[in-house]
Amino acid sequence: MENLIKDIDILPAEEALACDFKTTVDEQTGKAKKLYIESYGCAMNFSDSEIVASIMKENGFDTTSDFHEADVIFLNTCSIREKAELTVRKRLTVFNKAKKKRPEMTIGVLGCMAERLKEKLLEEEKVVDMVVGPDAYRDLPNLINTAEEGQKAVNTFLSREETYANIAPVRLNSNGVSAFISIMRGCDNMCSFCVVPFTRGRERSRDPFSIVKEAQELVDLGYKEVTLLGQNVDSYKWSPEENNKARLDRNEDVVSEVTTFAHLLEMVAQVSPLLRVRFSTSHPKDITDEVLYTIKKYDNICKYIHLPVQSGNSRVLELMNRTYDRAWYLDRVAKIREVLGEECGISSDMITGFCTETEEEHLDTLSIMDIVKYDFSYMFYYSERPGTLAAKKFEDDIPLEIKKRRLAEVITKQSEISFERNKLDIGKEQVILLEGTSKKSQEELKGRNSANKMVIVPTGNYKKGDYLKVKITNCTPATLFGEVLEINPATL
Repeated sequence: MENLIKDIDILPAEEALACDFKTTVDEQTGKAKKLYIESYGCAMNFSDSEIVASIMKENGFDTTSDFHEADVIFLNTCSIREKAELTVRKRLTVFNKAKKKRPEMTIGVLGCMAERLKEKLLEEEKVVDMVVGPDAYRDLPNLINTAEEGQKAVNTFLSREETYANIAPVRLNSNGVSAFISIMRGCDNMCSFCVVPFTRGRERSRDPFSIVKEAQELVDLGYKEVTLLGQNVDSYKWSPEENNKARLDRNEDVVSEVTTFAHLLEMVAQVSPLLRVRFSTSHPKDITDEVLYTIKKYDNICKYIHLPVQSGNSRVLELMNRTYDRAWYLDRVAKIREVLGEECGISSDMITGFCTETEEEHLDTLSIMDIVKYDFSYMFYYSERPGTLAAKKFEDDIPLEIKKRRLAEVITKQSEISFERNKLDIGKEQVILLEGTSKKSQEELKGRNSANKMVIVPTGNYKKGDYLKVKITNCTPATLFGEVLEINPATL
């Protein structure tokens, strides 16, 4: 299926992880009604929009790029940062102006913000017709009917079982080369700054057989790369005791052993040696040596780990309830380097100005960056989220100007380290997977190497989805540049 998503770069770089924005484009297959979706936030939200689009397609909807002509408008929302919620509220104002001209239009808020602000959005502000939580998307047809009858439609029930395992996603945010596969939902970690456990519910893992089946279907469709998604993929666990009953009810084979993330990673890698496998996100407390050795074992598992540190200071980490300290985190990084080598890409998330953070503790974050040498990072200043443990227990006592100054120092430090790390790649041979034409020039192509770095090469007789062996010739802090040595090499 053709790509149904376009990227819109409307937000500052420091908000990129929490506020990425994508919207539907036109798909005309003759269905009676039209759907418009805007998605905000992380990869999990974009993956959820693919599930929503699949459910809506089965119920008579094509997609449109013009919300003015839509019968249903959905905003799939994020509550991680205040910026994301403010952006959604502005969009709701725009959509409600359109609704005044077409009163039959239905406006719905989906996802994390819906879960957190359902009563306020529906009853107090009266800016939406529907509020649908991340575990209630199967109920969308019924909820739309309720809204069309003039009633407020709401379902924010958080399930202990829903994984949408049997729904084939419409690949909205795919370039035809790479795709997301959601392997689990929810989170049992109670990081004090985070709303996810309250908006997405408890952690539950998806049937490994359905994951492998989805990966195989993607290979059959010509996809070359999958990213296994979860709030904390390393805690993936499919238990025979918990999960065999459902399989027996469907007359399917039962699982005789617990499937861990390392086992699942190997199962997906074995689908095809030409299918690149990535995963996100890892929690430092859960990434095991077994996962690292599985990555090392398979050439097609990318040598890249997103390992959020959040802070380099042990006292702040304790306040954040991250369940590890600075020394423990550095030990995990050392093990990654030992098993996967210095060329393994490591990225991070960092928060500046968390409650009571001192200047000396901020310097600990800068120093851990110098030790780990992250290839890139997602960096934010602390934004208190209502309902979180931090909001209940701690005063948000760091002035905004200090938060922003510390963030600027972290961003500057990361740019220096990224440049330093990229320079080490000059002269090396790497395999990249072509994603398409460079944004800056039609004379250049772009692709990513195993370490998740963008590599730019001159346009040649190559196409999107080709593997290229390249020699790195130059770099900036954000990008590598190379010359092509070979097309579709024997190994990745």
